[in-house]
Amino acid sequence: MYLGLDLGTSGLKGILIDEDQKVLAEATAPLSVSRPHEGWSEQAPADWIGAAEKVLAELAGFGLGSLRGIGLSGQMHGATLLDASDDVLRPCILWNDTRSHVEAAALDAQPIFRALSGNIVFPGFTAPKLVWVAKHEPDIFARVAKVLLPKDYLRLWLTGEHVAEMSDAAGTAWLDVGKRDWSEELLSASGMRRDQMPRLVEGSEVSGLLRPELAQRFGIPAGVVVAGGGGDNAASGIGVGVVKAGQAFVSLGTSGVLFAANDGYQPDAATAVHTFCYALPGTWHQMGVILSATDALNWYARLVGAEPQALTAGLNALEAPGKTLFLPYLGGERTPLNDAAIRGAFIGLEHATDRAAATRAVLEGVTYAIRDCRDALAATGTQIESLLAVGGGSKSRYWCEAIATALGTPVSLPVAGDFGGAFGAARLALMAATGAGAEVARQPTISAVIEPVSDLSAAFDEGHARYRAAQAAIRGLT
Repeated sequence: MYLGLDLGTSGLKGILIDEDQKVLAEATAPLSVSRPHEGWSEQAPADWIGAAEKVLAELAGFGLGSLRGIGLSGQMHGATLLDASDDVLRPCILWNDTRSHVEAAALDAQPIFRALSGNIVFPGFTAPKLVWVAKHEPDIFARVAKVLLPKDYLRLWLTGEHVAEMSDAAGTAWLDVGKRDWSEELLSASGMRRDQMPRLVEGSEVSGLLRPELAQRFGIPAGVVVAGGGGDNAASGIGVGVVKAGQAFVSLGTSGVLFAANDGYQPDAATAVHTFCYALPGTWHQMGVILSATDALNWYARLVGAEPQALTAGLNALEAPGKTLFLPYLGGERTPLNDAAIRGAFIGLEHATDRAAATRAVLEGVTYAIRDCRDALAATGTQIESLLAVGGGSKSRYWCEAIATALGTPVSLPVAGDFGGAFGAARLALMAATGAGAEVARQPTISAVIEPVSDLSAAFDEGHARYRAAQAAIRGLT
């Protein structure tokens, strides 16, 4: 058996699979976020360990005597600061914490960061967080012996080793993403040293062995390997079998992600596309990220006093976009705008705008934002030949038809099942334990393929053009 542990912001999930990748058992434990000041978002690393203990204890009830490998997936960019005794110095500063926006802009203004990391230095990344700590909490900064990403603190508890893997490390702004190694220049430019960084491995490699006391406690055999694993989106890519150039998935969760695998390294930071190492050796991946996907639909549902599923269930065949336009920037936008200040808008409201029309406008607005991501990826040379849809929003056929039509690409829907980060982490555990490669990460059985509605392609092209014009018009106004 192989275990995948996915450390999310709202909870930790464990999935146990057998050698044929059949899911045998799963368990979850909730987590909460602390927001002591505006723009702050923190978690106590001790809570991650407590959640892992709960998940392992529950899965031990199923029986872990055949376990051979553990893989890790997790929320990216978090700064977990440890002293020389591996004691946590302060709560972890999370990916959605924006306190270091001034420091991020200052680092991003140094050309070396985009040149070597291949990415804009976003406020959520790890490097600007440490610059903020140095400025505002100098006593803590002076004691930092190691900086670990969230899932890698879990690894420290599991193995006793300070290790990171390439896909997560690429989101720190300290990695030379082309060379797949820490950059002395980027570290120095943010006041850090290489000895404060964990050792690097590939996601499908062995990072360490499970500590004997944990093995004994949870009924696990001795010598179980812990794989490098992957950042949450990279692990999800492994989970849905997007591992070759031309393959992509769109995730319609709280936020939205358009994720494409690449055989080579082809960054273009100015597009606000994330270009990261993948969780497989010698591969990279790109992501366009929008901050509100189902979050936008949930917001609108609350506004009109309805359930989101009821709103989308009331829509029938795909319609041409109407005059009403929605811009889904409820909390700023990442790709392609890199604008934390922009906010959303309804435009073109008229007497004929009823609840269904406004619902369609919300779905269309998120769809246009995803098309913006596709165009940004295309600007770097990435072409999408096949597209899988996952996440809660993919349950809406109307939404998937809109995406297929706006992108001009068929959208495949997997059969019901969990192909997310925990499943991908379990696959990486299987690779590390057996020496298998990317062939393990096959795509799931497809339940339906949503074709573009060709008669509406021109209407969605026109709608997207209006969206881009509105996008430019509201910047600075909202």
